[in-house]
Amino acid sequence: MNFFFETLKVLFLTIYLIFESLILWIIPSRRKNVAGELVLITGAGSGIGRLLALEFARLGTTLILWDINQEGNKETSRLAKENGALRVHTYTCDCSKREDVYKVADQVKKEVGDITILINNAGIVTGKKFIDSPDSLLEKTMQVNVMAHFWTCKAFLPAMMASNHGHLVSIASSAGLIGVNGLADYCASKFAAIGFAESIGLEMFALEKTGIKTTIVCPYFINTGMFDGCSTKWPNFMPILEPEYASKKIVDAILKEQVYLIMPRSLYIIFGFKNIISTKLGFVLGDYFGAFHFMDHFKGRVKKD
Repeated sequence: MNFFFETLKVLFLTIYLIFESLILWIIPSRRKNVAGELVLITGAGSGIGRLLALEFARLGTTLILWDINQEGNKETSRLAKENGALRVHTYTCDCSKREDVYKVADQVKKEVGDITILINNAGIVTGKKFIDSPDSLLEKTMQVNVMAHFWTCKAFLPAMMASNHGHLVSIASSAGLIGVNGLADYCASKFAAIGFAESIGLEMFALEKTGIKTTIVCPYFINTGMFDGCSTKWPNFMPILEPEYASKKIVDAILKEQVYLIMPRSLYIIFGFKNIISTKLGFVLGDYFGAFHFMDHFKGRVKKD
């Protein structure tokens, strides 16, 4: 009888939640108020990190900006204040180094307080074929793109758990959902970042820490300079995203407590088919969408003298 009633319960909840999802797809979700929240953004000195800081500056939050680039971080702080931020704190931190993350995290907790929204945004890309990538760059990719998430969560999650309040945001990538030619180490790091974020979300659910939310962001290429030279075969279907658009969508997803954000929406179709079609058909479609040549002319962000 237990099996019968539990199965009946699951069937009822399945139907109910499907209808709920359809309704929420049509009716906009209510956005939460984040005024007064302490928002830490890694990689805040440029690109999406900077734009996220400017978006949150307008929402009455206290900003804690981390970057290895001190000058870029200071510029983000200046712009955030111009955009309405009342409190901005900048810290120079090399997120690839565990000791540095823990040291700066302790400093933040003493000087500012307990972080309530953690945005793991810092990321790097090698842009080389795996066999041509130096071991040091492979290790650096994993350290920045995923291991840093371990250390920041270790540092700030306990306080969130104690108060049952917080939000963990992982700026991952669509390359963390499907392999891409020329991005072996990057894909590996983003697959790991997504798996880590999903698992932490499940841990919080199992521990009944329902006040701690998780948002996992999986965008296509964003035009920040990080992927300069990359191309898209069908821009109307899979456009390279503009940074301002991407940052607004990310903040909107956080405010709606959306667990997954995939951009552009056309990728939902591709990833939906990924697990139901044959490998051979996957190769055919991958070639059609130009997936084997995205990185052919990769240049990346050019460092200024």
